[in-house]
Amino acid sequence: MKLKFISYPFAIVAALLFCFSSSQAQQGGQLNWAKEGHAYYQIADGGITAVTLPKNERKVIVPNTLMNAPGLRATSISDFQLSDDGKKVLLFTNTKKVWRYNTRGDYYVTDLATNQVKQIGKDRPASSLMFAKFSPDGSKVAYVSKHNLYVEDVATGAVKTLTTDGTDRLINGTFDWVYEEEFDCRDGFRWSPDGSSIAYWQLDATKIKNFLMINNTDSIYPYTIPVEYPKVGQNPSACKIGIVDINTAKTTWMPVPGDAIQNYIPRMDWVPNSSSIILQQLNREQNVSKIFVVETKTATVKNIYSETDKAWIDAAEPWTWINDNKEFIWQSEKDGWKHYYRMNVDGKKQTLITKGPYDVIKSSLVDEKNNTFYFIASPYNATQKYLYKTKLDGKGKLEMVTSAVMPGTHSYDISPDGLYAYHRYQSANIRPLSEWMNLSTNNPLTMEGSLTNQLAKVPAVKNKVEFFKITTEDGVEMDGWMKKPDNFDQTKKYPVVFYVYGEPASQTVTDTYGVDQSSVYAGNMAKDGYIYISLENRGAPAPKGREWRKSIFQNIGRLNIRDQAMAAKKILEWSFVDKDRVAVWGWSGGGSSTLNLMFQYPEIYKTGIAIAAVANQLTYDNIYQERYMGSPLKSQEAYKLGSPINYAHNLKGNLLYIHGTGDDNVHYQNAEMLINELVKSRKVFQLMAYPNRTHGIYEGEGTSEHLALTFTKFLHDNCPPGGK
Repeated sequence: MKLKFISYPFAIVAALLFCFSSSQAQQGGQLNWAKEGHAYYQIADGGITAVTLPKNERKVIVPNTLMNAPGLRATSISDFQLSDDGKKVLLFTNTKKVWRYNTRGDYYVTDLATNQVKQIGKDRPASSLMFAKFSPDGSKVAYVSKHNLYVEDVATGAVKTLTTDGTDRLINGTFDWVYEEEFDCRDGFRWSPDGSSIAYWQLDATKIKNFLMINNTDSIYPYTIPVEYPKVGQNPSACKIGIVDINTAKTTWMPVPGDAIQNYIPRMDWVPNSSSIILQQLNREQNVSKIFVVETKTATVKNIYSETDKAWIDAAEPWTWINDNKEFIWQSEKDGWKHYYRMNVDGKKQTLITKGPYDVIKSSLVDEKNNTFYFIASPYNATQKYLYKTKLDGKGKLEMVTSAVMPGTHSYDISPDGLYAYHRYQSANIRPLSEWMNLSTNNPLTMEGSLTNQLAKVPAVKNKVEFFKITTEDGVEMDGWMKKPDNFDQTKKYPVVFYVYGEPASQTVTDTYGVDQSSVYAGNMAKDGYIYISLENRGAPAPKGREWRKSIFQNIGRLNIRDQAMAAKKILEWSFVDKDRVAVWGWSGGGSSTLNLMFQYPEIYKTGIAIAAVANQLTYDNIYQERYMGSPLKSQEAYKLGSPINYAHNLKGNLLYIHGTGDDNVHYQNAEMLINELVKSRKVFQLMAYPNRTHGIYEGEGTSEHLALTFTKFLHDNCPPGGK
């Protein structure tokens, strides 16, 4: 996924991600459930505790004395996993960042029978181990270090090197920059069900060109920082799947059809209780998806399913298996809506589970025992999320589980047996709240902790975020939210600030808390007298059907920009909006949209602040940009027509451009290309470059505060606040 920044303050983001406890999984904030039943694990009182619902019965699994063994500190443990037999615990600590997330560090095994703690991979460089995991029988731990795979016997400490060819560019068991950024691929190996072998990805990035960032400040002489980065039109890394035998360390490469460079393999796993692997392959243009099943013992390959889309197809979700592993759950938009199917492993039979003109936003639980499929959807309001269920056999009706009396955004973390759930609720005007539920009765476990009880204590919001729909002159109905100034007087005219993203990576119009707050504004817009608005154009990943989402294909920088501008044009007809004080801002893809709006519709937008924007689409990475804009090898016309630099000569308003020179995602070259075009056209603008800061522009003392002060001063100077 292309990195982008929603305008929430940090404190609100923290509340959303970690409102349960710090013991959640390393990414995503989900509960660490036991494999079966309704117990979950958490770090508490310096140890690991199992909590069994519904009475919250607690049992210490790893005491704090073991969590603070030599080399360990309980407070630094980021994640943990239990072996399948529950007799050992693998602890992840001393973590370091790899691009976006802390995925390398040190690992320790705690033996619960002997109370012994051993470091895994102690002869490898400190904090270099990645994705360590137990073998199915718990006797071994496999891990990646410096792009090679290793397996270690837990009892003896004996280490076997499984691959030896790993280098900075030949990558075993994990991924290159662009696979991680755009396919969310990090952990690149899987134990076989019988523990005799490991399936792993190998990416050959040796032919990927380096993009050289320059550091001018950390030494007297500047130096370059290379990033392996395949830009639009450049070949991706070659990708293949190997099966390495644990005893012999011999790898057998799977004969996956198709060119290893011109096809991607974003998903792969073992078929449970078998010697076969299953994988998804996407072609270079990402509009053809194929599922292959490979029998690893004989290296025979079968294409069990293929799907084609006129636009693009996304990487699949992880496989969920049912019917004694004869079927799996599969998501597709082939009928115009994002629905889920159950598919035979031979591909001969598909059964639609979710039926109707609505999108499934997210699968929540496959409860095979009770023939129930739980999922998040919102058929009637694309800004919200609710829990629904239907029959797993495809013969059921759509049933809403969430109470309709709580409009907003709901999420559920459901126990594996489907009996209990941790329910989170929020809206644009209600801070995140949570409760434990009995899902079978749909009642809270305790009335004291119920959402109903908590909501009764929530103070009323005086100045609420308002949601609205607006229809443009093109007949496009768009969702939007608006926060009016405090003490709003409808007889006065106020400045309006539009917050925009506009690309397929994310929504901005969601009924979530903090949606109306901006981390780059030093103060409170409503208090200072601004109308703050965001609009959702076509192409955003809202649950409005395939046509809504994919109409932006080959049209980023045009269709989304016209939608935004035509909706803004309607808003400027409102009596309380000052047409001469109209500002727009955005970050990353939103920065690109800001530039395009300022350049293509200068009669509407008078002030713009663009942060870390893609000024030239041909400079961005191949997976993201080619997915949404088509193959540049056939034509680059769409890329050029959607790039802000081609319209820079139209600038009439006030522009502030901000970028970090150490941005490994959207390179600073975009800023310099844009500067050249503006200078060529004699366009006066303001520039703020942050030396060596990355895409988030947060590194270094005072950076975030300085960014907010710069943003706010420019906005005040060029789009003064307050009603007139």
